[in-house]
Order: sequence, then structure tokens, then C-alpha cells
Amino acid sequence: MTEQEFMEACERSFAQNHFACSAKQAKQLYVLTCRMLEVNKSMNLTAITDEKEVILRHYVDSLTVSAHIPQHARVIDVGCGAGFPSLPLAIFRPDLTILSLDGTAKRIAYVAETARLLGLERLEAVAGRAEELANSSAYRESFDVATARAVASFPILCELCLPFVRVGGQMIAMKSQQATEELMAAKHGISLCGGGNTTAVSCDLVSDSSEIEHRTLILIKKIEETPKKYPRHFSKISKKPL
Repeated sequence: MTEQEFMEACERSFAQNHFACSAKQAKQLYVLTCRMLEVNKSMNLTAITDEKEVILRHYVDSLTVSAHIPQHARVIDVGCGAGFPSLPLAIFRPDLTILSLDGTAKRIAYVAETARLLGLERLEAVAGRAEELANSSAYRESFDVATARAVASFPILCELCLPFVRVGGQMIAMKSQQATEELMAAKHGISLCGGGNTTAVSCDLVSDSSEIEHRTLILIKKIEETPKKYPRHFSKISKKPL
């Protein structure tokens, strides 16, 4: 796909899903796609390699959280992987200060280098384990929003993410249509970690052929400080989720 074809595909896909995409943003996404697919040859970044699918299932999908993030928020993307949703968010929401967090140093190096290539000065990438950094005073309860996309089951995710969120902020989990069942299983853990009101928002993705991919955002309001004993060591989190 040529750069012009890619930019036209961006315009169509974003418009079909009720998002605006400027020529500058489409150009940044083109540069991001070229780099990601090139690096993907030697590093496992994505199983999606068709450009149209990348636009819809990585970029448009990443922006579904944008409407739920306040202006000038401080955001942590827990388990960012190849930089989703943090890289597209940084492109489309330059008002945000974003920390991309992942346990794999090579992926974080890729995200950091890509952010520099794209001129995303308000995105920082850090390698580390969420359950360890959440106990650091530099990160604990210091973010307005914590996002997570395809990281873990919801009961595990809540214990990893909510400790990062300040009281009054929120956690946003990006899930498939099975989110309701996971949410029911996580209610006790949400409460233990300081979470309150929980809302599930449907945000289906529409492709060029009008096929629909179902997505759900789960929004959790942080109403109390997370007790210091959470998060636990990951072996305990995974063996006995809250």
C-alpha cells in the first residue's frame, strides 16, 4: 500500500467509526505502520500485518478510550506491548502525558524509539513489572487514568492497574464482548483495590465491508486509596485473584 493509499484508507476507516483523522495524523500513522511492520520481522509485535486491519484493529480501536480521558490527563498504559493504545493516543491527544509500561525491555525500547521518531515528546516508555512499580511512590496513585488492552483477565487486571490511579481518577480496560462475565468475577477485587462505580460501554468497530467487531470498555471510578498490601506479588495475583 502506497502512502497515499494508506492515508485514504485512514480517512475512510476513521470516518466510518466517527473519528476525525487529519493529514498530519494519517502521515504519522503511516510512519508508525512502516516501522512496526519492519521491526515485526525480527520482533513479535503484532499478528496483524494487513495495513487496513492495522488501521482498524490497532489505531481506531486504540482511540475508543479517548472520549473517556479528560483533557491534560496523566495516563499510564499498563502492559502496552507494541504501544497500544498509548502511541495512537499520543498522536491524536497531544494534551495527554502518557507513560507506556511493559515488562519486556525490547518492546519498551521499540516504543520509546518510535515515539522519538514520531515526535511524541509527552510519551515516556518504561520497562518494569506493574505490581512492582505500583508500589513505588513515583507511580502509585499518581495517574488520572490507567488503560490496559488485552493484558490479562479482569480480576487480575484490576489489582495491577487500580493502584496506579489517584482517587477521583479511573481505570479503563479494553475488552472483547465477553467483558460482562469477567466484570462479574472481578467485583470483589475492584472494591478491595479502591474501585467504585463501574460502567461497561460498547464501542463496536466497523470495517470497510461494514462487518462489525464487538468491543467493550470497562470504566472503573477510583473512590478510595488502594490498601498498601495491593498489588501482591504476581504469583499470588495469578494463583488467587481477588
